[in-house]
Amino acid sequence: MRYKLIFFFVSLHFIVFAQTEDNDSTISMELQEIVIQAPKVIHKADMDVYHPSTSAVENSKNGMQLLSNLMIPSLDVNDVMGSITAGGQSVQVRINGRVSSIEQVKNLLPETIKRVEWIDNPSLRYGDVNYVVNFIVTNPTAGGSLMLEARQVLNTNWGKYRADSKFNIGKSQWSVGGQFKLTEDISVHRDYNETFTYPDGHTLTRIEKPLGGSLDNDQLGAWINYSYIKPDTTVFYIGLQTNGNTSDKWIYKGLLSLSDESEDIELTTKHGSTGQTPSFSAYLEHHFPHKQALVVDFGASLFLGHSFSDYLEKLPDETAYITDIHTYIKDLNQSYGIEADYIKNWGNSRFTAGTFYNANLNRSEYKNLDGEIFHQRQDKLYFFGEYFQRINKVTLTAGLGVQYNSYLFKETDQGNHSWNLRPQATFTYSLNQDHQFRLSFSSWQTNPSLAETNIVPQQLDGFQWQIGSPDLKTSSSYNLTFRYSFNLPRVSGSFGVRGFSSPNAITPYMYWDENRLITSFENSEGLSNVSLWLSPQIEIVPDWFFVSGTIQYQAERMKGTGYKLYNHNWNGNVTGRLMHWGFVLSATYRKAPRELWGEKISWGEDISMIDLSYNWKDWQFGAGIMMPFGKYDQGSISYNKWNRNEQHLRLDMRRMFYLSISYDLQWGRQKRGAYKLIDANVNADQSKAVGR
Repeated sequence: MRYKLIFFFVSLHFIVFAQTEDNDSTISMELQEIVIQAPKVIHKADMDVYHPSTSAVENSKNGMQLLSNLMIPSLDVNDVMGSITAGGQSVQVRINGRVSSIEQVKNLLPETIKRVEWIDNPSLRYGDVNYVVNFIVTNPTAGGSLMLEARQVLNTNWGKYRADSKFNIGKSQWSVGGQFKLTEDISVHRDYNETFTYPDGHTLTRIEKPLGGSLDNDQLGAWINYSYIKPDTTVFYIGLQTNGNTSDKWIYKGLLSLSDESEDIELTTKHGSTGQTPSFSAYLEHHFPHKQALVVDFGASLFLGHSFSDYLEKLPDETAYITDIHTYIKDLNQSYGIEADYIKNWGNSRFTAGTFYNANLNRSEYKNLDGEIFHQRQDKLYFFGEYFQRINKVTLTAGLGVQYNSYLFKETDQGNHSWNLRPQATFTYSLNQDHQFRLSFSSWQTNPSLAETNIVPQQLDGFQWQIGSPDLKTSSSYNLTFRYSFNLPRVSGSFGVRGFSSPNAITPYMYWDENRLITSFENSEGLSNVSLWLSPQIEIVPDWFFVSGTIQYQAERMKGTGYKLYNHNWNGNVTGRLMHWGFVLSATYRKAPRELWGEKISWGEDISMIDLSYNWKDWQFGAGIMMPFGKYDQGSISYNKWNRNEQHLRLDMRRMFYLSISYDLQWGRQKRGAYKLIDANVNADQSKAVGR
């Protein structure tokens, strides 16, 4: 693999990378090392760097497909589902160091992606994120572009459609686009059984026999962005977008059999939500002499919609309902945020300091309570400072953040507030280009959600209720990770061990109040977790056939009011990809982790997929099958002493055949788009109408 030498100089024992851009781009604020002839992956002090091969670029039509073709071992990239995860957790995507979205990644031209940076231990300047993947993009040769994509399942109502266009006028760029995801009338059923233990010791078991159900989940989004770039000096960005559910509804039907030999009960339960979240973003980045920069980001978002839950019980052949529960919550929730960071670079060091403020103003109207209205306010203030230093083969990063959180219910004057410290440090030793050792410590805080603090009682069924706790405190989490990264002939990857602790994690707990079983929330005695993982990438046939994946073992302990539970499991993913003559054939299998939280072990969807695509000029044609083997299973097991239950959600996703087509049109010459170095992270809260 050959790479162009951009710029280099050697001074004493230090090798420093200085990225040079064309006249219409901004200065990179990252410290990198120069590489003339290098392996596919380069292990740096705070990231792994992947350089796309020629075949990976030629067989991709957008940035998402290129990321998938890179086959980064720790990453689970699903272009069909539009998701990027690692170890079952979300991954933040960035373009040229600036926070972006998966849709923006899909709008990247593969030939403009110079390298991809994988950061599995983000420092304080990245905010509250678990992982980061950063696309470094050079100037494309096109002055405008139109990207169209459609994917439709043939045997059910599931599909995704996207369009994006860019236009350049001088130093300005406009971007306009939209997307739609169709999910309608998907067959679904639920296996559910539970045993209740009453305070006097007697028990009742309910077994739900599934009688059918359906799922709707249509999503619609649109955006328009404007950016202005003054070369090497100023970036200005402003954007408007909206995303939301036009239809989100689950319906289950079942027959309840009771252990007390009473007559079986016909059950119907529905829950869902509908709403849109328009948002606004304004960003300014200015570079000063002596490698200094000031960046400011402001954001605002609004959620306008509703959530609902219906629970109905009746005897067979009867018209009157034994239990008839309806919850309907209408939200008008606002979120505002502003962040400002100062960045200073030297030859082998970097200093970053910043502050962030976020306010959430929530207004919830309960239609089932005669229109009663409740208001909640949440405030978050955060300061941090971080220093990065490279000394020969050793790199040190250390930082400290201070975070203030508060929330208050207006009607009852109930709430809480707290100050928390966020220390973070990383020590990296690079033996050589092929072997690296990293020890890192990180911490963060988690605010209680609107649903967890909601003081309004919500009825789940004939005798179960949920009531939030206004006394919850912000929880803290701590993570210690050791990682060894390696490059061997045709094999690269990492091996590591991670220890995690959340000593006051916010979890559910149950108690009886006379004849009502209440679910509420508490700051528990905490979760402890140890995990080991191995993530290799194997080049079986150079530039043709690759296999990558992750295998992980987790052991957990959870303590709370009246319980101490243990859990251990194996999970991971594997992908094989064959690329040649414009064809790409890939097969993927993912086993989701079985994770302990509170008194419940939950698991996400296990996915298998086979995909074949062919590239011809500006077109790409594809076909595939979702869930060619295995059964869709998403569910949980609860070990609560008052309510032990097990549920399995089954979707009719087996052997879903789909076709896809995409088209990229490019013309003229355009500059690189403006992306944000920081993100004010304004996400309006949403109420949740709970159900059984």
